Amino acid sequence: MLPLLLASSSVYRRELLSRLHLPFTCSSPDIDESHRDNEPAVELVKRLAEQKARALAASHPGHLIIGSDQVAALEGRIIGKPHTFENARDQLLAASGKRVSFLTGLALLNSETGHCQVDCVPFTVHMRELDAECIERYLRIEQPYDCAGSFKAEGLGVSLFQSADGPDATSLIGLPLIRLVDMLRVEGVQIP
Repeated sequence: MLPLLLASSSVYRRELLSRLHLPFTCSSPDIDESHRDNEPAVELVKRLAEQKARALAASHPGHLIIGSDQVAALEGRIIGKPHTFENARDQLLAASGKRVSFLTGLALLNSETGHCQVDCVPFTVHMRELDAECIERYLRIEQPYDCAGSFKAEGLGVSLFQSADGPDATSLIGLPLIRLVDMLRVEGVQIP
């Protein structure tokens, strides 16, 4: 098996990938993550996932490189990482009682052959009706300022959900493992 490289500095993606019990290393790609004019969210995350993988190909020949990118969308508008308490509060207030769509782009690049598999895995969260006090309590406890949508689904953020729909719950956290296993098998990796 070719060595596996995760093109990310995300602790969440590292934790997810470790579930597969495969040895891997991590390296953070340096790419421009700007959204292009009129670029649909699905195309954005697929493009960025592939760019992240390709950005490390020259420095990591003979590797299987995993790239991933995620956006959250509320009422058709992309919402990013909040970075501050105030932005997170505003995002959660706007999402109260609504559906938030998460689109996670995934790429697996074989830097030896140049073969690249790219996909987008959707996941939808139906938020509970949230009041300002509930939101403030949540934000003070979990501080999800580096998370698209302003919550950590793998933590207390799940208490904000009424329900969730999608083919792979790990895509909500940022690395769709079910689809990744499919891609790895195409490259001859046996799991388990």
